[in-house]
Amino acid sequence: MRGVFGLLATLMLLASAALADGDKAGRFDYYVLSLGWSPSWCALEGDRRVSDQCDPRHDFGFTLHGLWPQFTVGWPSYCPTAERPPSRQMTADMADIMGSGGLAWHQWDKHGRCSGLSAAAYYAQARAAFEAVAKPEVFRQMHAPLEFPALLVEQAFIKANPKLAPETITVICKAGYFSEVRICLDKDLNPRACAPDTARDCRQRVIFPPVR
Repeated sequence: MRGVFGLLATLMLLASAALADGDKAGRFDYYVLSLGWSPSWCALEGDRRVSDQCDPRHDFGFTLHGLWPQFTVGWPSYCPTAERPPSRQMTADMADIMGSGGLAWHQWDKHGRCSGLSAAAYYAQARAAFEAVAKPEVFRQMHAPLEFPALLVEQAFIKANPKLAPETITVICKAGYFSEVRICLDKDLNPRACAPDTARDCRQRVIFPPVR
């Protein structure tokens, strides 16, 4: 019996080592830029947490959820890296587009480590990607919650960003709400086709709450 348990323990260690070996910083195929609609996050989670992000004084619409290194199949996470973690000031400086320093820290810890960049360079890359995408102004002009097909969000982004095409963007819904737009980018931050496991468009009608 001890031999069986020993064999299982060895196999688990080998599997763990293989997984760690597969998640090397700097080794990935492309990025996913995730833009969340802050009013939806607040309605579903933020208000319950009494998050400062949901205070109307911030006037948040689309915020940066993250810039995620991806494989053609799957994605790396929590990669070992020799880079130093970001300072509290660095994460706080990202709150203007991410909603909170806490999210900025989490995104570095889970995804930024895998970019192969320093924390400062990763945040600069994420900010550049966020600012390069035009956010359709029509969504900021709403004064009450609306319900419409999620596909309209994709169409609005493509109209506002001529370099985007349907295969480069996907729309995510959660609990009946529009949640976020994900845009696939190459390592130079140019739009590229999403891999099949990323391209999972929401096709239902969704609630789209207005900016607070």
